[in-house]
Amino acid sequence: MFSIFKTLKEKLAKTRNSFLGKIAETLSLRTKVDEDLMDDLEEILLQADVGPELSMKIIDELRDELRLNNITEASKVQDYLLNIISKKLILDYENNKPFINDSIDNLNRPYVILIIGVNGTGKTTSIGKIAKLLKNNGKNVMIIAADTFRAAAIEQLSIWASRSDIPMFKHETGSDPSSVIYDGLNYAKSNKVNVVLIDTAGRQHNKTNLMNELGKISRTIAKVLPEAPDETLLVLDSTTGQNAIAQANFFNQVTPVTGIILTKLDGTAKGGIVVAVKNQLNIPVKLIGVGEGIDDLKEFDASDFVEAMFN
Repeated sequence: MFSIFKTLKEKLAKTRNSFLGKIAETLSLRTKVDEDLMDDLEEILLQADVGPELSMKIIDELRDELRLNNITEASKVQDYLLNIISKKLILDYENNKPFINDSIDNLNRPYVILIIGVNGTGKTTSIGKIAKLLKNNGKNVMIIAADTFRAAAIEQLSIWASRSDIPMFKHETGSDPSSVIYDGLNYAKSNKVNVVLIDTAGRQHNKTNLMNELGKISRTIAKVLPEAPDETLLVLDSTTGQNAIAQANFFNQVTPVTGIILTKLDGTAKGGIVVAVKNQLNIPVKLIGVGEGIDDLKEFDASDFVEAMFN
């Protein structure tokens, strides 16, 4: 268990050091607890992409805690602030089902995971890493390459699939994505595939025609497997901050998003997006990307995250 925390702590060093460093610096410049200090701490939360509404709630709770415990010295504030954030994050996830769970094995059909997201978020590489993660957990995995508009996307996905010796179903570049999915799912049914990962084109979330096509994909999946998809995972680039929230809201209008993959979390100083996503969207973070290696996509566990960030 220690090695898990140690590894995650190393991966989140930039996020942790920036956030905690700003708090420590702010508290060191002040001697007493006052409204100016509260304003400064709220600004740090906003800069970390916690979001306006949640930042305000956290600071309000902090005021109450400090008043209740008669804390007047700025040097004692950090522990109270981090405790509030930690409890809020852990409470948000206490009833969440793990990404890899028993329902995957308890079906008499393929478990279907639809992967969506705009270009540049790390969607294709995330699919390769998810496939490896599932295979490492004993699952029989297949990838369907339904991002048919870009030959490079199919080629890149093929490279990731071959690294883990995972089969990939594809048609020619330019084929109808729904047709690829229809044929791929029928193949998976016939060949007793355990889990199917479906790649989709990197949508620009403000293009109505492309989003309509995503709706068509969902309907095609339901034709072959009426209860699928079992998961619709939206890939978000954590470095884009509140813009990621806007993307999620738009995608969720087209097809219900069941979980978030937050990529590039090791390369951002704005780790508050992890807190903001669940609070603002009520969509759980299921996986986090903390590096470029094939094993650098981790199941998100709120307790592990808090341990790595604050302890």
